[in-house]
Amino acid sequence: MTEITVRRLTEEDWAEYRALRLRSLSESPEAFVASAEEEEDYPEERWRGRMTRSQRLLASTESEAVGVASIGTENTAEDHIGELFGLWVSPSARGTGVARRLLEAAANAAREDNLTHLAYWVGTDNGRAVAFASSFGFRPTDNRRPMEIRGADVDDEDAEEMAMVLPLGSSSGNIPTSL
Repeated sequence: MTEITVRRLTEEDWAEYRALRLRSLSESPEAFVASAEEEEDYPEERWRGRMTRSQRLLASTESEAVGVASIGTENTAEDHIGELFGLWVSPSARGTGVARRLLEAAANAAREDNLTHLAYWVGTDNGRAVAFASSFGFRPTDNRRPMEIRGADVDDEDAEEMAMVLPLGSSSGNIPTSL
């Protein structure tokens, strides 16, 4: 089995993150709010800003970058709750443990930042993603929002996503009601 490593990217890794982000948007447009066409012309300073605003985690094998995830607090209602977003695994590496390694690294990074919970928004009709997040310990909540996807044609205007929450560390396990 190929070894999977995960590392935190720094601001200096912006070009590497940009390449993987554009690849993810191109290969899985239905999974993201943004599109590759929208982001490909962003200037360097915008990419650098992204690197400092949120933590970016990169999963690799010996031969290539195969996954990415981000953690931030910018869109959460409380500063002790982090959000996992932008999780993507290359189609060739799906089912090999890359997503699990990224989630482990994200949870560890969130704990290091003294966050008590990690929220992850998942499409309510994406049974595979819901089951995967549940297997990791994320719990479904009643928090819902309309799904926003601009990178692909989506026929279902009523599509929504729900927040799934993972209690971290010494958290009591109580799920916050506002995210």
